Amino acid sequence: MLTYSFTNIGSDSLYHHLYQCIREDILCGNLTAETKLPSKRSFAKNLGVSNITVENAYAQLQAEGYIYSIPKKGFYVRNLSDLTLSISQTTSSTSNSLRMPDKYKVDLASNQMNPEQFPFSVWSKLIRETLLNRHVELMQTPPWGGVWDLRHAICTQLKDFRGMDVTPEQIIIGAGTEYLYGLLIQLFGQDKVYAVENPGYHKIAKIYENSRVKYCYIPISAKGIDTLELESSGAQIVHLSPSHHFPTGIVTPIGTRYELLAWATRQPGRYIIEDDYDSEFRLSGKPIPTLQSIDQSERVIYMNTFTKSLSSTIRISYMVLPKHLLEQFAKRLSFYSCTVSNFEQYTLARFIEDRYFEKHINRMRTYYRKIRDELLDAIANSALATHCNIAEEDSGLHFLLYIDTSLPDDALSAKAKEYGLHLSFLSEYYEKGSPNIPAHTLIINYSGLTSEKIPQVITLLSKCILT
Repeated sequence: MLTYSFTNIGSDSLYHHLYQCIREDILCGNLTAETKLPSKRSFAKNLGVSNITVENAYAQLQAEGYIYSIPKKGFYVRNLSDLTLSISQTTSSTSNSLRMPDKYKVDLASNQMNPEQFPFSVWSKLIRETLLNRHVELMQTPPWGGVWDLRHAICTQLKDFRGMDVTPEQIIIGAGTEYLYGLLIQLFGQDKVYAVENPGYHKIAKIYENSRVKYCYIPISAKGIDTLELESSGAQIVHLSPSHHFPTGIVTPIGTRYELLAWATRQPGRYIIEDDYDSEFRLSGKPIPTLQSIDQSERVIYMNTFTKSLSSTIRISYMVLPKHLLEQFAKRLSFYSCTVSNFEQYTLARFIEDRYFEKHINRMRTYYRKIRDELLDAIANSALATHCNIAEEDSGLHFLLYIDTSLPDDALSAKAKEYGLHLSFLSEYYEKGSPNIPAHTLIINYSGLTSEKIPQVITLLSKCILT
């Protein structure tokens, strides 16, 4: 006869505790398939509980498929061999794919910002004021394109700092650029061919792949994307980052920009998706004008995000649609609800309108320039100086470090990991099988570093490269 203890079961009901005990024995194999369970009356007497307790436990087990009944014969354990195998495989798969990320002493691959640099005091003040003064609007469903206040604030920001003459209606707010890419695929259709940069940000290609649309890689040179290759590729949509290409740091020159606009106008249905993701952090010279600002044919879709300028956890991005595409979008896709909460949208609108965003960007440029200069000086004054060369240190929040070493990139990465150092390599961002993939070139992201951390960076890099 089965026996279970009912002591110290807390607030759990008797029948639910019994149900859990039997289910656990079934899943663990203590109760095998086709085992007959005790009758309700004898089981209740043995456990010292009421018949209804056993009856409810059996009913729950039967409803979930763990046991079955035969009239006038009793209850039997169901054969769950397929289920237990599935559970085992799922658990194993989940534990591998959802495991916690590795912790490193120094992470030069991540582009997350230093938490101490986020304007928490201002942000919390604006949240409180928003909750106090906008409680009616906060409870209203926002327009499909986003809250008007935020769209208007972004419109003004783009005019003042990027020279873009757009209207609030053209701006579509979304929770991350990945979501907005998905909307564009639905807008253009799955019969189009999309071009992506090589090397480039792999996530973009994965989005197109998982959306089941055709895409192709177009090589990048010192002059930006190869427009001749683009023309011969058959692509109708090209996705690029002309103001600061990731990961090479290349700025597309004006000649190539006009070639791209000419490519877009040669055939109907061609468009350029301009990703301007960290243009705010050009650390020397004036900001590079956007493609959208010189586009006279409405063929450029401008995209940007606040995940780089504020925090990677603030999932607010936006795109600027040409007016004729906006009409199509409204007809076909306006049934989608805006994916960013009103609380965040109204708070960010105030943050921009009251010039806090401008002050934050200016402060962060000064801070990042200081960190970059300290890191470059530390490299120049260390033993690393004779074993490496630095490039693209003036654009964005990373630079390239060419290393004189015979170790392949994967071996160097594994060695760095042993020292607690997380590195990323330029070769990782090329399509597999691409010709002339550069080796031994590190992408040094410094947005998360502090001055105090730089000596440790030099020590670990030296151990990894020089020993």
